[in-house]
Amino acid sequence: MSFAEIAVDAPVGYDRTFTYSVPKGLDVRPGHFVRVPFGSRRMQGIVISLFEHTQITETRDVLGFVFEDEVLNETSLALAQWISEYYMCSRFEAAAAMLPPGGRTRPRTHYVFKEGQEATGVEGMTFLQTRIVSYLNTHGRISEDKLVQLFGIAAGVSAKALVRRGLLDRQYGSLEPTVRKLIRKFVSVPAESASRGCQMVSLLEPRAPKQASLLRSLLDRRSPILLAAANKEFGSSAVNKLVERGLIHKTEKSVDRDPLQGKIFPPVLSFDLTDAQAMAASSIREAMDSSESEPKFFLLNGVTGSGKTEVYLDATEHCLAVGKRVIVMVPEIALTHQTIERFAVRFPGKVAILHSGLSQGQRFDQWWRTKRGEYSIVIGSRSAIFAPQPNLGLIVMDEEHEWTYKQHDVDPRYHARDVMRKLAAITGATVIAGSATPDVCSYSTVISGRSHLLSLPKRVGNAVSDPSVSGLAAVSIVDMRRELREGNRLIFSRTLMKKMRDTLDSGEQMILFLNRRGSAAYLQCRNCGLGLRCRRCDVGLTFHHGPPRLICHWCGERRRPPAKCPRCTSGRLSYYGIGTQAVVDEVINHFPMAKVLRWDRDSTKSRGMDEDILERFRTRQAQVLVGTQMIAKGLHFPSVTLVGVIMADLGLNAPDYRAGERTFQTLCQVSGRAGRGLGKGDVIVQTYQPDNYAIRSAASQDYGFFYPQEIAFRREQNNPPFSRLIRLLYSHTSREIAESVAFRWSAKIKLERDGWGFSNVEIMG
Repeated sequence: MSFAEIAVDAPVGYDRTFTYSVPKGLDVRPGHFVRVPFGSRRMQGIVISLFEHTQITETRDVLGFVFEDEVLNETSLALAQWISEYYMCSRFEAAAAMLPPGGRTRPRTHYVFKEGQEATGVEGMTFLQTRIVSYLNTHGRISEDKLVQLFGIAAGVSAKALVRRGLLDRQYGSLEPTVRKLIRKFVSVPAESASRGCQMVSLLEPRAPKQASLLRSLLDRRSPILLAAANKEFGSSAVNKLVERGLIHKTEKSVDRDPLQGKIFPPVLSFDLTDAQAMAASSIREAMDSSESEPKFFLLNGVTGSGKTEVYLDATEHCLAVGKRVIVMVPEIALTHQTIERFAVRFPGKVAILHSGLSQGQRFDQWWRTKRGEYSIVIGSRSAIFAPQPNLGLIVMDEEHEWTYKQHDVDPRYHARDVMRKLAAITGATVIAGSATPDVCSYSTVISGRSHLLSLPKRVGNAVSDPSVSGLAAVSIVDMRRELREGNRLIFSRTLMKKMRDTLDSGEQMILFLNRRGSAAYLQCRNCGLGLRCRRCDVGLTFHHGPPRLICHWCGERRRPPAKCPRCTSGRLSYYGIGTQAVVDEVINHFPMAKVLRWDRDSTKSRGMDEDILERFRTRQAQVLVGTQMIAKGLHFPSVTLVGVIMADLGLNAPDYRAGERTFQTLCQVSGRAGRGLGKGDVIVQTYQPDNYAIRSAASQDYGFFYPQEIAFRREQNNPPFSRLIRLLYSHTSREIAESVAFRWSAKIKLERDGWGFSNVEIMG
């Protein structure tokens, strides 16, 4: 008998695995996705390793496979182990992101009355247990999720107590994947029946015209037709009659849900690499050709519009030429469309897409086809780093500074940049991390010699005759304090208003940037000062009009704006601050003829809306694009000659040591959207802190000016990269309990630190 060490999908310690025996006839291998018994339940697990002997006296058998093939290879298992240790999550959680889409399922728990048990008259029940029993008596079977939703979080504990008393039974759902191959039924004319079918068309015409039409259609097409489509157009009776006559056959076929199927991309003009691009591309090719086993990391620092994508494409071409494969990451799903266009035109039929914007079925098919080696290139957002790409030779991370590469919400809370470095170390792949505004910690790896710097200091593709000029847009900083002193109460400065009018009159396009959604930032009572906050997470509610709603941008809670203050009942409620909706209203108010598009999370809730907005703006169906940080990232609109930043210092005073860095990055990126074509570009930056170093250096897009000041502040405050930060977060529905536990753990950690004598560990909060 052999034994398997398995990471189980259960809330266990980050280093816990469990030993199971492998039944005879079950060919289990490391990387298999299996079903196992776990306590009274059946759970999913991943086989980590196999061995012949164990010290455990009693083991339980592996029940079977979720998928017949191994889903993780040796590289994936090694990466999952590192993620588990580094991010302190369970081995299964670490590997879950690498599983086929729809494969991970947790069996839903249901409660029912035990057979033969009386539903009433049981003594000694609590009030909550009595309510649960009464509900089950009326409604029958109920899921644990529904139970908690109806009676609160304590209902789960009460239901388990009723199970122990023998009153209720627990039932568990299926562990089968929620997505499978798409099998469709077709009708076709067999080759041996083709000549007979041609003769039968004229014979059937007078007596059975629908049968004749279907047969003619199949003979003309010479390809199968979907059974459902044939039934709809010609009738199921006609289909069945032809099948009975042996003239057509019904067949089943697996259909690939390819998100690029039927898409036609416009051709992209090819051009020779500039000297700077050629030097960068040459260094990368040399690294890929090197026989050294050490990983090769390149930081490609190029100003906006300097042609970083062309360097990525050149490196990809070389990687494919040497027989290896590529993963390309972009920070936002909205940007994948533009990146896909460039790669799909250059490498037709070789590009797979993996991101959460696809349907589960599309992701499932793309994942398995990638694993089988059918795609040489995978493009996606941060989760694309876990694509099952065999023989990996190159990893590209575009806009590597973006915070969206960090997963904040669920375990493992990984940063794709760190995972990328580890994956490259395991596989020996070459890494290109590109940005006009590199992350400060990434740039520090260049200073320390752990990465190689490649520079693209000038823009390409626009009319810059002077070789000493970078071709960047001209940036003007407007002091909004002065605007207020001189009587301008509008959200647009006089300078920006004039530029907007000139841009609209000339028929060119503009982008207006404000990193806040909604119409107003918050609602406050002018009588007692109460600001309306979310009841769940204590975050200020943002006002949205059409229809009027107060929305929490943290959890999504919505409510109607009150007519009176909830505290003092006065009607003196006022809206303060602005959002993208308010900017759109102001543009329309001042320029009624302007066609305006808004691009933020509120306007792109439906699938495909990102692409629709991009296409409409690209084809000049609108002159003005108003948006949040989504419009600041890597988009190429040659006809945009003006960018207006409404409130440049919106995030500057955030309680985050990266506030200055993120403000600089965002302003540089959004400024880079202007002047990418033949026309001269202008950027108007409105701010209340015109002398701030982040805003000043962003205005000139001068990373060399920004980095020394930022790194000096980091060194002074001992912030990363001079230290490492770990966040321990405890949440509870009760503020008092959450606070109490947080204080208790803070004291406990301090006690442990002092006991071990760790003088270089600081506990904050």
